[in-house]
This record gives sequence, C-alpha cells and structure tokens, in this order.
Amino acid sequence: MLMANSLTHIRPLTCAAATSAPRLVPQPRDLIKWVKTEGGFVHKYLKIAQGGDSFGLGLVASEDIPKGSDIIALPQHIPLKFWSENSLDDGAHSSLIKLAQHVPEELWAMKLGLKLLQERAKKDSFWWPYISNLPETYPVPIFFPGEDIKNLQYAPLLYQVNKRCRFLLEFEKLLKHELENVKPDDHPFGDQDVDSSALGWAMSAVSSRAFRLYGSKRPDGTRSNVPMMLPLIDMCNHSFDPNAEIVQEEKNGNSNILVKVVAGREIKQNDPLLLNYGCLSSDLFLLDYGFVIQSNPYDCIELRYDAALLDAASMAAGVSSPNFSSPSLWQQQILSHLNLDGQNSDLKVTLGGRELVEGRLLAALRVILSNDEDAVKQHNLEALNSLAVEAPLGISTEVSALRTVVALCVIALGHFPTKIMEDEWLLKQNVSPTTELALQFRIQKKSLIVDVMRDLSKRVKLLLAKESAP
Repeated sequence: MLMANSLTHIRPLTCAAATSAPRLVPQPRDLIKWVKTEGGFVHKYLKIAQGGDSFGLGLVASEDIPKGSDIIALPQHIPLKFWSENSLDDGAHSSLIKLAQHVPEELWAMKLGLKLLQERAKKDSFWWPYISNLPETYPVPIFFPGEDIKNLQYAPLLYQVNKRCRFLLEFEKLLKHELENVKPDDHPFGDQDVDSSALGWAMSAVSSRAFRLYGSKRPDGTRSNVPMMLPLIDMCNHSFDPNAEIVQEEKNGNSNILVKVVAGREIKQNDPLLLNYGCLSSDLFLLDYGFVIQSNPYDCIELRYDAALLDAASMAAGVSSPNFSSPSLWQQQILSHLNLDGQNSDLKVTLGGRELVEGRLLAALRVILSNDEDAVKQHNLEALNSLAVEAPLGISTEVSALRTVVALCVIALGHFPTKIMEDEWLLKQNVSPTTELALQFRIQKKSLIVDVMRDLSKRVKLLLAKESAP
C-alpha cells in the first residue's frame, strides 16, 4: 500500500479508494463552461451528473439527442499531452523529459502522469479547471489496503499490482535523486515534494482517463499514437454497447478541432453518455479503471503451459498415459510452431474470452493426445487452433482434449481459497468499497471458469452422442 502524502499546496491524496471519490477541490470550476470558453463545443442537452455507484460523475443527456449529433468537440489546445507545441523549452520541461525516460513503455501512463503532476503543481496552470475536477483518489488496486490486495486471490493480477507498487516506490527514489540538485526555477513540480502516492494518483488518473489519438505522420505514412487526456470527454462511462463514439478530425483548412464525440444512435433523455473503452479483460478494467464488469465477454484466466500439470489433468480426465512431459520429435516441432516449446517460448495460455480455449493450447492438446502423426499433418495449424473446427483429429481425441481442459478448470478453481457461494455471502455483508471490488473480481474469475467447464462439458456430451449414434 502506498503512503498517503502528496503535493503540499493541494489537498492530500488518500490511499483508501472510494467508489465515489470527491473532486480535488470542494468546488471545482464549471468544466462545461471552461470548454466552451476555450473554443470547444458542448451540446446544449449535455450535463454532468452523478452516475452509478461505481462510476462517480458522468455525462447525461438532459433531453433526447438525435443520432449523428456532435456532442463534444475539443480544439487542439485543450487536450493534455506530455508534449505540446506551445511547451516552453525550459529547465523544468527538460527535467520532466529526463524523468520520463526512466518509465518503461508498459507503464506509459506514468509519462503523461508526470506532465499532469507538473500542471497540478502550477497555481496558474491552463488546465487547472480540468484538473480541479479530477477525483481525489481512484479505486484501483495499488491503493487497496494490503488485506484487500490479498482478497483478489488471483495470482496474475496480484503480480501486476505488486509490480506497479514496486515501480512507484523505486521511481519515487529515482525522482528524488534526479531532482536533488535542480534549481527551484527548473524544478518540474515547483520545488514541491512528490512521493509514491502522488505518482500513483497521477498514473491512475491517466490510465483511467487518457485516450490514444493519432499523432503526426511518420515518413513512411503511418501515424504515431499519442496518449492525451481529453477534458469532459473522459467523463463518458464505459459500455460494450456504446451510444457514442470518438472521431478524430484531420487538421485541414481553418478547422482547429482535434477530436469530438458523436452520437452513435439516438440518446434518450437521462441516458448516460457511453463509450467503449476497449475489449479488455477484468484484470485491466480493475487495474486501470477501478471497476469490475459482471459477465465480461472478453475476460479470461491465465494458465501456464506446464507439461506435468497437463499430464496430471489428462489422467484426472481419464486419459491413459498422456505424454505431455515426453512428446515425440514431430509433436515437439508443432509445439515450437505454437511457441510452446523452445528457448523463447511463451507459455502463458488463456481460457475464456471469445476463443473459450486459447487456440495454441487447444492445438497442443489435440496434437499430443492424438499420437497419429499422419492424421495431424492433414490439418494446418489454423484448423487445429479453432474450437469451431469440430474434432479435426477424431471424436476420441477431441473428447480427451476437452475433458483435459475441464480438469484444468477444476485445478484452477482449487487454487482459490474460497468458493463462489462464500464470496456472494460476503458481498452481502457491510464491506468496504475496496473489499467489494475484490469480491466482485474474484467472483467474476471463478464464474468464468465454471462457464468454461459447462460449455466444454456440453460439447463433450454432444460428441459422445454423435459417436454412439447408429
């Protein structure tokens, strides 16, 4: 858990995540009015209102908005980027660039987060009307109490949470060292102390609100992706069935508009404005946005392709003498093509999501459990990877493969210390917001595993019925 200190002249950050966090200041500037004053467009029927319990403030239609209507449009100078054309080439900016060079690409949000902290430290920042409207804290796992991090119960997510916390603590030390002898005028944060909690706040603000837009064209004609914070637009909530979409405008003629939100369908009175944040797993929604989507169709669980584990699962499924631990040469070659064997292999495989069983895992199971080289070589990897291709190596092999996956699911469920019914009972108790999120998350993961088991068990029954049909 990160310590609760922050920039000295702003309200201090807290570590206790809340599902409905207060703004940075008690009475922030009117964001809609600011966007309009700065040359942006806001539809007359758009208002800011309290959303659902887990989303805080959001944008709502005060009257019906027709399909195709422009709802929000932001000119070039309003989005907050790490680098902009009007940035001053001063010492403070140079220090910020040097700090950003220490941020790994996978934690790109911290780079823009540094710029956000710099602007938050300025009393006369252009973006203060926007920043003052940001939440004081974010309900993301890096701010969970230690017990609720454990309550997540899912090793891949625990690894990511610990990795981010370690990075923030180490980056705090590096930042203090780098800025130790910087002159006050060249200090990127106005000579104020920035600790791991402030860094965590900034990284969470960016990861939960930034959009990747097209940047300038490269010499080869491709476009770079530039993370930007889009005031007002970032108050749209998420849905896999959105009613609005982001459109980025080309800079041509006298148009100064960079990005706008357009109604994808008619938006009824009192409906929230919804964008699709992406087809993301529950891990990323919780890590970056601080909420859990029930029955997320894009969620999955991660497993390791481990030969001994697969042998054990196959035997538990009733397969006699599986040979995952000792594949033949031709099977090894196919595993190499699947990147499941060899020095630089990727042994992380998934269950759930749109594929139900990751293609590489399914192909490996089919190939190893078949033992018929000629039959295997009649099919390409695309067919062996697909669950839609029914029993390419015969019903017996397919049943063994699917039953092995079901056994893997049983093993995966066994790694959770509590059962779904226990979690659901706990959820009905008077628990803290962070405990509630942790319970929702692990229920989602366990339910996903159960759904995979049910689906594959049905497939097995259908295959056996076909096999026994006259």
